Amino acid sequence: MRLYILLIPFLCLTSLSALSQTEFTLDPVQSMLMTGKGPGQDGSINPYFGEKCYAVVSNIGERSFSIRVQKDGVILKEIPIQKSEVKKVLLLSDHELYLDPNPEGIAKARVEYEQIEE
Repeated sequence: MRLYILLIPFLCLTSLSALSQTEFTLDPVQSMLMTGKGPGQDGSINPYFGEKCYAVVSNIGERSFSIRVQKDGVILKEIPIQKSEVKKVLLLSDHELYLDPNPEGIAKARVEYEQIEE
């Protein structure tokens, strides 16, 4: 019983830290790799790493920004995201997802992933 009492706060803190990893502040000169390089190198944790999935990117700030999908250094898509807009983007297993800032000021984004049901 005592173990459960100690375990509950730990699980709550772990859940909160996992949630906070999905929100990002983009400085005007900072592009961020979200996923594609692998564990320890990506800005966000993609639970479907190595599989095709959807990245759901939300603009939660006051400024627009863009997302970029690349494969082996080649840009496949560039997608602008306006204030309060949400974009759902297909990521294949070998794609990289980047968030590119707005040069006029700080932008804020939320990134989540969805499994593709086949």
